[in-house]
Amino acid sequence: MWLALGAVIAGLVVLVWSADRFVDGASATARHAGMPTLLVGMLVIGFGTSAPEMVVSALASVDGNPGLALGNAYGSNITNIALILGLVALLSPISVHSSVLRRELPVLAVIMLLAGYQLYDGQVSHLDAVVLLAVFFMLMGWSVYQGMTGKGDPIVGDVDAAAEEPMPLGRAIFWLVFGLVLLVASSRLLVWGAVSIAEGLGVSDLIIGLTVVAVGTSLPELASALAAVRKNEHDLALGNVLGSNLFNTLAVVGIAGAITPVPAEPAVFYRDWVVMTVLTVALFLRGYGFRGVGTGRINRIEGGMLLAIYLGYTGYLVSTLVPGG
Repeated sequence: MWLALGAVIAGLVVLVWSADRFVDGASATARHAGMPTLLVGMLVIGFGTSAPEMVVSALASVDGNPGLALGNAYGSNITNIALILGLVALLSPISVHSSVLRRELPVLAVIMLLAGYQLYDGQVSHLDAVVLLAVFFMLMGWSVYQGMTGKGDPIVGDVDAAAEEPMPLGRAIFWLVFGLVLLVASSRLLVWGAVSIAEGLGVSDLIIGLTVVAVGTSLPELASALAAVRKNEHDLALGNVLGSNLFNTLAVVGIAGAITPVPAEPAVFYRDWVVMTVLTVALFLRGYGFRGVGTGRINRIEGGMLLAIYLGYTGYLVSTLVPGG
């Protein structure tokens, strides 16, 4: 058990570090290739911060632990909204000005309904996975088009302000390749440790995925959100979470389901999906803005409520690890 715990801790540390190096390398390489700053920002925000979830879930599915894959994806979504946005809003109330983000909020809410429909029969089948991946690629095309034509959108200024001078091409390619290798290796170590802990405690790998693995793989989103808020770039902080949750629900679950059908125990639907959907709808209602001024806002009180929901949800999951809990 201690060896497995050490593997999880080491895997998470290397996973987060390697994901950051991979993102830096990918971003710099893309800029050297002439890709526009906004497009680089959108893809890095989405793919880069979701790379840990994608690799961990794919390897878990390959190893025959689809519950870990599903728990990682949905647990990360819950962590992103309740823990990360809750913490960020406590530090600095989040204002939403970007029309791009306000269009993505209702889309994310609809995607939650699609996820619930697929879970209702107790599994994410190969066909479900194909649907998720098809929707994902359509949305990516739509987002790229909207981003490239949204010249007057506040998020354009945020991305331009956040952009740094790219590192030399040779170094960028090195970190792109080396970061990806470490990302895969640390993910395999993390999956092995998480599955071993689940077997040792006699609980499903779903619970481990929803808690320890979900929080660990969401650390890049937390770091990105806190960095954006320090620069008063609220749209980027929220865009980080929205992009990650879109990737998790569509690409992460889609990739896992494409590898092997993912069984979903009833609790995934009536507990985890319900919490994830309620949080998404609440984010839509508060972030979209219905006060005639075109600006949504998540204040400190609401941030505290999000954190309370996360602590209550996680506390309930942890109680299932205790015999008789």
